[in-house]
Amino acid sequence: MEPSEDQIAGARLAKLFTTASEEFESLLATNDLDQKIESGALPARNFGRALDYAIASAYGDGQTEDEAHLFLQRVLYRINRLKFFWYDDLDHYKNERSDYLRGVRDRIELRWEPWELRQCGCAIHAKDVTRALRERAAEDVAPSPAPEGIYFRDEMGVAGYRRLLEIASLDGLVEASQLSRTLGGVANEIHAMMTRLLVEEYGGGRLSRKHSSFFTHMLEELGIDATPEAHFDVLPWQVLATINHSFLLSERKRFYLRYVGGLLYTEVSVPAAFENYRRAAERLGMSEKARGYWDLHIKEDERHGRWMLNDVALPLAARYPRHAMEIVVGYDQQKFMSSRAGRATADAVKRVDQRERMVSVRHTPSFEAAA
Repeated sequence: MEPSEDQIAGARLAKLFTTASEEFESLLATNDLDQKIESGALPARNFGRALDYAIASAYGDGQTEDEAHLFLQRVLYRINRLKFFWYDDLDHYKNERSDYLRGVRDRIELRWEPWELRQCGCAIHAKDVTRALRERAAEDVAPSPAPEGIYFRDEMGVAGYRRLLEIASLDGLVEASQLSRTLGGVANEIHAMMTRLLVEEYGGGRLSRKHSSFFTHMLEELGIDATPEAHFDVLPWQVLATINHSFLLSERKRFYLRYVGGLLYTEVSVPAAFENYRRAAERLGMSEKARGYWDLHIKEDERHGRWMLNDVALPLAARYPRHAMEIVVGYDQQKFMSSRAGRATADAVKRVDQRERMVSVRHTPSFEAAA
């Protein structure tokens, strides 16, 4: 059977993004990148073509393509992660202040940031911000179960649980790193509480108590590679988008109130979401170590959610009354993006579970064969 036009176009698109991704990785490792780009010695044509196409496809008025979103979010992540030190090869950071890479990031974010706001329908309007935040927090601390949450809790298999950990590992192994980017500046009660939150996330300076260490233990208990970024290729673009969005808001002080609103939603909603993962781990017979990260957050983030609401978000709303609605916008946008990422993760987990079931069926002898 001859391939259809859509199949041919899809193959060409996949080849374009694959070639461009390889070229981009080469650019990151290039000595004197900006000088070579400026002189024309390193034209980066394939990457440039793919970038133009992906931005137009992902953030235009027509139907968007998942491949374009994935390409752009991977590029953004590769640039953003240069802001953290990973205790790896120092040469990985030789282009961390590249004008070219900054230009690529700015081009993507210039179209992506307003597109994301349109997706969630978040709009700034006059309202009682204190009441809005209290109502949202009260609802999301004990929400009605979503379909994906029910699947995780009641149906996810061992293979799916492993894929869940792989997807969550990109953020879980460097947890709260973006929060650290917001703590420079003058001290006050709000700043002190944000610092206290970071200190708890980092285990009070004890590696064994750092939250990411608990995630490492979960991976190791199941024999999953615990190297940071080891499972980068299995992440849906929706998950990468939540990580990149945290970089965007935490790196721009004008978006600080939106960042706080997003962090408030995260801290409030995590216990309910992680309860589904914890119950799945128990159902699957996982050890305490293989679910310890969930247990820790269910316990601690209930307190963190109260801190974020009462000691950070509400005082900030009082301090910045003209801009206080931005906290609500940040909350609503984080909720939308997290829900979207949750659905994409559930789809990925289901695919792994379905493949595992099919393999099991093929290798299970029939009654007739056994007779």
